[in-house]
Amino acid sequence: MQGHFLKVQDLSKKFGDFLAVDNLSFSVFQSEIFGFLGPNGAGKTTTINMLTGLARPTSGSIYFDEMDYTANIKKAQQFIGIVPDESNLYEELTGFQNLTFCASLYGIKKAEREQRARELLEQFDLTEAENKPYKFYSKGMKRKLTIAAGIIHQPTILFLDEPTTGIDVASARQIRTLIKELNAAGTTIFMTTHYIEEAERLCHRIAFIVKGQIVKIGSINELMDEAQHEKILQFSFDDRVYFNEIEPEFRHQFQNCQLQRLNESIVQVRSSVPLDLMPLMSFFNSRGMKVMEAKIIRPSLEEVFVQITGIEREIMKREKEGKKK
Repeated sequence: MQGHFLKVQDLSKKFGDFLAVDNLSFSVFQSEIFGFLGPNGAGKTTTINMLTGLARPTSGSIYFDEMDYTANIKKAQQFIGIVPDESNLYEELTGFQNLTFCASLYGIKKAEREQRARELLEQFDLTEAENKPYKFYSKGMKRKLTIAAGIIHQPTILFLDEPTTGIDVASARQIRTLIKELNAAGTTIFMTTHYIEEAERLCHRIAFIVKGQIVKIGSINELMDEAQHEKILQFSFDDRVYFNEIEPEFRHQFQNCQLQRLNESIVQVRSSVPLDLMPLMSFFNSRGMKVMEAKIIRPSLEEVFVQITGIEREIMKREKEGKKK
């Protein structure tokens, strides 16, 4: 990772007596995908709105590339791309017209903006619909065009608010691929999402936000390592395991470990201290048990999220389904 491109210090937002965002401090590295993961009402969209100039912070500071833009985010909009959770494009304009109009707002000359629009329509697989009015696009096509409009001026940092909510599986997969390609080309991406699997698949680092506060922040590996209180190795064998015969001897030889049977040919070894694979392999081999596979079992990001936030997956799922309606 390179240095910080975005830095937020003590950022808060009040609506009357309601504190929507409570004293957030975090940094986003240049060329990373940074995820904000949390339920509805957590403060995700309010945070993006402050970072992109759509809402004024009650207090705190916002820095881009070490320069303070808190008082006037609009000065940063030449290098900021914004994709809101609801489309901001014009229903009556065609896909091509929407893109060229957005490009004109950034002062891009006619020949360049038309070329850029056609390049993006091709990149986003929308060329066949370039002359079709936006209102006739499917949800997935609308989302792709909205992202294309957000990067028409080739921003350094792109803000994505719930990029795949409410669209079909194939379009969501294509958008995730596009996000990866944009990031691989050097674009820094700040994205909010309800989708735990999406965050795990895309993001280099994740912040868990609940009730306007960041409760944990780190890389996927850091979050999982911190949440895993015991080490687990899983062994698969080519034949049935006579568990009751080997378990007492195993317990005697490996006093810090616990052996658990998952089915007739798979067992797990659990320990609160680091596990050494070779003595375990030797134990099984010496008893004629041929190991077909040995793998480390780690918690899923979903389990980490529930553990850290106390928010069950079903709550997140209901909110996602509600947003699709």
